[in-house]
Amino acid sequence: MVLRLARENESRGYRRVHGELAGLGITVAPPTAWEILKSAGIDPAPRRDGPGWAEFLRSQAQGILALDFFTAGLLNGAKVYVLAVIEHRTRRARVPGATGHPAQSWVAQQARNLLMDLQDTGFGVKFVLHDQDASFTATCDAVFQAAGARVIRPVIQAPRMNSITERWTGSCRREPPDRTLAWNHRHLMTVLREHEDFCNTHRPHRTLRQAAPLRPLPDSVTNPDHLRARRRDRAGGVIHEYRLVA
Repeated sequence: MVLRLARENESRGYRRVHGELAGLGITVAPPTAWEILKSAGIDPAPRRDGPGWAEFLRSQAQGILALDFFTAGLLNGAKVYVLAVIEHRTRRARVPGATGHPAQSWVAQQARNLLMDLQDTGFGVKFVLHDQDASFTATCDAVFQAAGARVIRPVIQAPRMNSITERWTGSCRREPPDRTLAWNHRHLMTVLREHEDFCNTHRPHRTLRQAAPLRPLPDSVTNPDHLRARRRDRAGGVIHEYRLVA
């Protein structure tokens, strides 16, 4: 199977072949596929003229919007699916909503609401990036395509293709939901909104030179002997903010 896929087009390379095998439900470790192709005399694919995936993300970051779902549990044991969105250029995070049943109509409505919010902020969407989750149906994609955006789905078992969203949803899942007993859906959304505001107005980002998405860096400190920091607890003490006293 590996050799047949590779010989159809030798420029595909190891990763492409491994991705197609995964799509067929065949689990083959990348080193194994590499050894099979190498023994058959099939070399790695040469570098193409176009940019790589990382270069594409950097060059088009201004128009990329990434989406993902993660789960959170309520006190009664119910599982809630939370929709998370992040803008690549500004790193601004959004939590449009959460539901126990991410039906096609609900996801499509969240997409419409999101586009209206983005229009108010002046963010022009060129590319929408989301994984192969069944909740992102063709109806949801049609909402973004009608607004002139191109929908891109990363290949199977390639989380690095949507790494910015995966990293943010991972931190969002580990911090408020895993450390807070959410009584109900309303309480969960209150905690998530608090975390969203914290990430957008306080948490620094290396790609923004340690600034926050909605807050620039403060002026340089000239006299450190007179520094005084004030701590502000958020989300019931789960998150701590530290600010300089004016």
